[in-house]
Amino acid sequence: MRNHKSKSSHTSPQAVKGRLAMVSIFLAALGLVLVGRLVQLQIIQHDRLAAQSDRQYLRTVEITSGRGNIYDRNRNQLATNIRVESVYADPKSVTDKNNTARILATALKLNPRTVLKKLKSNRHFVWIKRKGGMNAIEKLKQLDLAGVGFIPEAKRYYPKRKLAASVLGFVGLDNQGLAGVEHFHHAVLKGNPQRSVLEKDARGRFLWTTAYAQEINKGKRDVVLTLDEVIQFIAERELKKQVQEYQAKSGLAIVMDPFTGAIYALASAPEFNPNNYSAYPKHFWRNDAVASAYEPGSIFKPIVAAAALEEGLAGPDDIFFCENGSLRIGRSRIGEADNHRFGWLTLRNIIAKSSNIGAIKIAQELGKKRFFDYMQKFGFGGKVGVDLPGEASGSLQSLPQWSGLSLASMSFGHEIAVTPIQMVSAIAAIANGGVLIRPRMTQSILKNGAVEKIFESEVIQSVLSEETSRQMINILKSVVKTGTGGKAAIPGFEVAGKTGTAQKIDPATQSYSKTKYLASFIGFVPADAPRLVILVMIDEPQKSYWGGEVAAPVFQKIARKTLRYLHIPSSLDRVFVLDRV
Repeated sequence: MRNHKSKSSHTSPQAVKGRLAMVSIFLAALGLVLVGRLVQLQIIQHDRLAAQSDRQYLRTVEITSGRGNIYDRNRNQLATNIRVESVYADPKSVTDKNNTARILATALKLNPRTVLKKLKSNRHFVWIKRKGGMNAIEKLKQLDLAGVGFIPEAKRYYPKRKLAASVLGFVGLDNQGLAGVEHFHHAVLKGNPQRSVLEKDARGRFLWTTAYAQEINKGKRDVVLTLDEVIQFIAERELKKQVQEYQAKSGLAIVMDPFTGAIYALASAPEFNPNNYSAYPKHFWRNDAVASAYEPGSIFKPIVAAAALEEGLAGPDDIFFCENGSLRIGRSRIGEADNHRFGWLTLRNIIAKSSNIGAIKIAQELGKKRFFDYMQKFGFGGKVGVDLPGEASGSLQSLPQWSGLSLASMSFGHEIAVTPIQMVSAIAAIANGGVLIRPRMTQSILKNGAVEKIFESEVIQSVLSEETSRQMINILKSVVKTGTGGKAAIPGFEVAGKTGTAQKIDPATQSYSKTKYLASFIGFVPADAPRLVILVMIDEPQKSYWGGEVAAPVFQKIARKTLRYLHIPSSLDRVFVLDRV
C-alpha cells in the first residue's frame, strides 16, 4: 500500500523564504523605529529632556557667602549668623497631599489651605516655611515625609539683643539690610553670590554637601564699628532709667570723641530687639539721633556766643542789659525762662544763667548775615555726613525767609531745627580747638578676618580760632560751676556744658505748648583736654521739664562711669610715695 502525503502537510521552500522575508522586514522596521526613537530622544529632544530631568533631580541654587559680622571697636560681636533650616516641598513627589499639608501646617503653625495650595502646584519646588523653629524642624525630619525636604540657611542673630539696636538695624528674610548699619553697609556685609547645582535623592530631597557649608564662608567681609559695647550699655541703662523715672515719651544719648569724631555710644529709648523687630512699633526702629530734627532750645546759645567772640564783637566779660526779664520785638514780647528778671549780665553769665534776652542781645550785635554764616559753618542746615542711613538735614531758613523775630528766636534755639548728631558735632568743634569733625560710626572693614580698609578721621572745616575755643570752654565751665548745669558736675573733673529746655510746637494749635518740652544737656569732659562730648535729650518728661534737672544728671552718670571705664585719671587720684629709711 502506498503512503501519500497531502500537499498541505508540506511547506514549499518558497513559502518559508517568504515568511522569513516578512519577519525580517518586520524586525528591520521595528529596528528602524527604535533607532528613530533613540535618535529623537538622544539627539533631537535631548536638550528638552535633559532639562526636564534636571528639573526633577537637580536644582541650581545661589549660594551667598555668609553675611559678615558686625563688631564693636574692641572686636566684641554685635551681629552674626546662626544656622537654621527652611522647609520646602517637591509637589510632584508628595504622595498624600492632604495629609502632608495637615502635618506641615500643624508643625509649622501655618494655614492648612495655604500649604495644600502649594502642594497642589505644578512646580518641582515650593517653599513651605523659611527659617523655621528648631523643634518643629526636628519633628518633621523624624516623620520623613515624601517630597518634603530641608535646606540649611543662615539667619541673622544679635547676641546682645536690644543693645545698640537702633544703630545696628536689622535684616529681612533674605538677609537684605533694612535699617541701621545693616542697611548702610549692606554691600559689604551681604557677601558674594555664587551658583551651585545640587542633586535630589529618590524621595525628592536635595543633597547638601560639606562643600556647601565651606562655600558660604568664602570671601566674608565684616564691619568694625567705633561703638564701644560697654559705653553703649552705660548710656542705654542710664537713659532708660531717666525716661522711666520721668514718664517721658522718649530719649536719646550720644557719646563721641571730639577730636576723632568716633561715636562710642548712640542710645535710644524706648528700645527694641532686632531679633524680633516686627513685634515692635515701627517708630521704635527709627534712629532719632540722625533721622529726626528738633528745635534745640538753649543748648544752641553757645553757637551765637562763639560767633560773637570769633568776630571780636564781644568778650566773655562784656556786659549786656537783659531788660529785667521782658523784651518787646515788634508786636511780640519775649521773656525769660521761669520768669527770671535779669538786669546787667556778662556774656559769660548770659550763657551760665541761660538768659534768652541776653542771647538776643548778642545776636543783635552779630547781625543776621554773620549769624547765618556761622550757623552754616557749624554744620546746621545740611547733613554732616555721618555713616548711618536716613540722616536728616534739619531746617535753617535762608535769609530772605527770616521774619522780624527770626534773629531773636534762633539765638536761643527756636525757629531752627537741628539733628542731635549735628548738635554734638558743633559742640565738639568748640571743645577741640575750633575744628568741625565729621562724626563716624565705622572703624574698619575686615576681609577673612584681616583689615581691608580703615576709616580715618575727617576734618570738614575750621570754624573757630583756638583762642575763641579756649574762651568758650571757660564760659561753658561756668554753666556747671555756678549756672544751670550744676547737676552735671563730676567730682575730680572739670565739666563744660549747656542746659536746654525747649518748648515744643503743639500740632493742634501750631503754637508753642505750655506742657510739652524737650529737656537736654550737652557737654564735654575733661573740659580742658576733652575726651568725651555727650548729648542727652529727654522728650516730654512729666514731673519736671528743665534740662538741668532732667538731662544733666544722665550726662553726669554716663560721663562718670565712662571716664572710669576708659581709665581717665581725675584730680582726686593720688599717688603716694613711701619714704625709705
